[in-house]
Amino acid sequence: MISILPLRAIRAVFALALAFMLPAAALAREPVILVSIDGFRADYLGKGSTPVLDSLAERGVRAEGLRPSFPSLTFPNHYTLVTGLRPDHHGMVDNVMRDARRPGVTYTMSNRSETNDRFWWDGAEPVWVTAEKAGLQTATLFWPGSESDIRGVRPGTWLTYDKSMPAEARVDRLLEWMGRPAGERPDFATLYFDDVDTVGHQYGPESEVTRASIARIDRAIGILVAGLERLGLKVNLVVTADHGMRATSPDRVIELEALVPAGSFELVTQGSSAGFAALPGREAEIRRALRHPHPQADCWAKADIPEPLHYGSHPRVPPFVCLARPGWLILTRAALARRPVQAGGAHGYDPRDPEMAGLFIANGPGFRSGVVVPAFDNIHVHPLLIRLLDLPPMRVDGNDSVTRRALAPGALRDAP
Repeated sequence: MISILPLRAIRAVFALALAFMLPAAALAREPVILVSIDGFRADYLGKGSTPVLDSLAERGVRAEGLRPSFPSLTFPNHYTLVTGLRPDHHGMVDNVMRDARRPGVTYTMSNRSETNDRFWWDGAEPVWVTAEKAGLQTATLFWPGSESDIRGVRPGTWLTYDKSMPAEARVDRLLEWMGRPAGERPDFATLYFDDVDTVGHQYGPESEVTRASIARIDRAIGILVAGLERLGLKVNLVVTADHGMRATSPDRVIELEALVPAGSFELVTQGSSAGFAALPGREAEIRRALRHPHPQADCWAKADIPEPLHYGSHPRVPPFVCLARPGWLILTRAALARRPVQAGGAHGYDPRDPEMAGLFIANGPGFRSGVVVPAFDNIHVHPLLIRLLDLPPMRVDGNDSVTRRALAPGALRDAP
């Protein structure tokens, strides 16, 4: 006897079959846009310069702070945000670094041939790589690492970093991408602003110039929100910062040669912290010198870096590291002779310093409204993005239990 299924049942079976046939991009939830406002300190909010961000926070989720990973620098923390790993684990251990596998090469943010080389980035898998492998559409409008074919995969759409590109033009380009037809529209996109960090370094975190920059980026975010509304898109917007900013002064400078003997070391990096190696035959001398504490700095051999900093195991970490107290700088005599320190701002300090905390706001259908969560480490942003994109959980340093309170009930279904 032949049984004929009711039409409703046939449609249900067909829909289920179609779901398995469709690419992952067609099944993804609302698009996710990850925004970074470089150097935007958590307490910049609510002071009259950020009406758009304040509104997004009030109607969504705000963290009391987003703690960076050590060192609280730009490239290490941007990569942590999109990988869920601390710098000591993903390998982007500083803005300036060396690798014994590449003798004579120094990685710097301005060295495009190195910053675009996957060699430096392949220690971890950023969100856009995971999403691309799952069949999702991705687009990156300036994000450290996004110009490289990390693990052989590039974002579907990306731009070469152009610092001169105005904030409004960046937003317009992203809106152009988001206006693509369904199936071509990014499921995951990034947007990066550098201006607040740039002027924070030059003029200090409390300057009028910095406040004007904060207001300018807030207006750009407003253009983004209005543009998404015009497109009729419901988007999960996650607005972050890689770190905060501390005021610096010519009165708060330590000569590195006051910590270790002149001529005994090979410098790798300097500023809020100094990383260096001993010259041949001078290691014992450096170790003896580091036994004498300085009131405004701590120095360690890499194996002795305190556990709360989660730093020192990666081969790219220099053999010796000195960390200044917040607001202080460690510079060589040669560096000071070339460029005397002016009043301004810096970061890179201990992430537990409240002024290193960055911004975290989340707004969209995947989030609750009017929620304030305690400050949390930025390693937990990646698992949040993975959940919003319906991608399988990954083994990283962060976990989504920290941000679960921020999620709307629908985003919590099937949560482990």
